[in-house]
Amino acid sequence: MEIHGTCKEGFEAVQDAFEQNFAEGLEVGAAAAVTVDGESVVDIWAGDAGPTGEPWERDTIVNVYSTTKTMAATAMLALADRGELDFDAPVCQYWPEFAQNGKEGVLVRHVMSHTAGLPGYVPPVTAADLYDLDAIAAAG
Repeated sequence: MEIHGTCKEGFEAVQDAFEQNFAEGLEVGAAAAVTVDGESVVDIWAGDAGPTGEPWERDTIVNVYSTTKTMAATAMLALADRGELDFDAPVCQYWPEFAQNGKEGVLVRHVMSHTAGLPGYVPPVTAADLYDLDAIAAAG
């Protein structure tokens, strides 16, 4: 597997793990980027970008799922540490409009632990609906 891109000295373990994922059949195409103090130290890609074998490129667009969860959790933990957020408080204490359709008892900790019972939209929305900000906000 040919790995493209750059990997600065001291970050070879990232590239080694990346290559190992391909060797073990865990990836068919992927990219990895690491920035430290504003400097790009790893920017690598390899493999196929789709089922027909088109090559993965530096700018291949991919879906990213759950990448904001880590940032949201870190920010919320910092707020809780400062006494500005209570995980045992109702969400509507911070977001009054949330207290609709039986959600007034949902606590912040329920949302953060995915136990709030909010699985999606009723009626279900389409991918196209997600691009209509006003409609999707009204549906929520």
